[in-house]
Amino acid sequence: MSLSSSSGIVLEDTARLADICGVNDYNLKILERLLGTKVFSRGNELTIESDDACVNRLFKALLEQLLEAMADGLPMSPDLITAIHASLTPEGQPSGRADERCTDLFKSTAIQVPGAFGKVYPRTANQALYLRGLSSYGISFAVGPAGTGKTYLAVAWALRELLTKAHRKLVLTRPVVEAGESLGFLPGDLAQKISPYLRPLYDAMEAIISFETIRRLEDNHSIEIAPLAYMRGRSLNHCVVILDEAQNTTREQMKMFLTRLGEGSVAIITGDMTQIDLPRKADSGLAHALSVVGGIDDIFVCRLDGRDVVRNPLVRKIIEAYESER
Repeated sequence: MSLSSSSGIVLEDTARLADICGVNDYNLKILERLLGTKVFSRGNELTIESDDACVNRLFKALLEQLLEAMADGLPMSPDLITAIHASLTPEGQPSGRADERCTDLFKSTAIQVPGAFGKVYPRTANQALYLRGLSSYGISFAVGPAGTGKTYLAVAWALRELLTKAHRKLVLTRPVVEAGESLGFLPGDLAQKISPYLRPLYDAMEAIISFETIRRLEDNHSIEIAPLAYMRGRSLNHCVVILDEAQNTTREQMKMFLTRLGEGSVAIITGDMTQIDLPRKADSGLAHALSVVGGIDDIFVCRLDGRDVVRNPLVRKIIEAYESER
């Protein structure tokens, strides 16, 4: 239980207070860096040294979200603090200004998927902007290197839409770029043939909801997997459609995909421009689409970079090393 006062947050649960402060008040130092002001623990109350109404509002929203996350079973950690702060301040500013934006600035972009293992939080400002874009645009592009969460966050958002019945179906597709083995020689039906290519999407789903839930959604055809080549001629209504590994589409495939959207549908296109497997990189449908339709007002483009890598600290260093080579 916590109570909001004019100067801060009063926590009646001393164990929760200790968790938020961390060992030797380490977590308070994280909060100070993110908020740009001193944070104090006095008795059972947490306060900040700021007269800025916007910063105070952010501080209280952040603590309330942290308490809610811990109540959901998430362990307190610097990563959790940073993630929730990013979800509340997608503009990427450590603190807001006390202006007209302050009233609704700190609205969390965390995703609550029904029946999930826990809330899904963006962990960087760009990821928070990405989630806001998904909720505001009919077509969204997420472009960035491996480990930036572009596929994971797309799947989490899509599962919420599906399980809350905001959309009727989730369609997962990607171009099949073969590496010495033709799909025709793989065993099984179409779903079994394409399944290895969609494994990253399934990995993301299994990290969010149970395998039994995924199987149930597949059995009632709420989740559909389809190779991109089989999308021609279709009209997808009331669906969330995720096109993964879009850097490996041709220009013709990308145009075909973008024109499949029917009434009430949303498309999410993800890709990594550094991992184009086409014979000629200039033929990438993703690169071409960004140059042709990226400037349309109703289309959202989120560009992630090495600073958004959350998979593993070493992955970030590897990506930065390769970027420095270019």
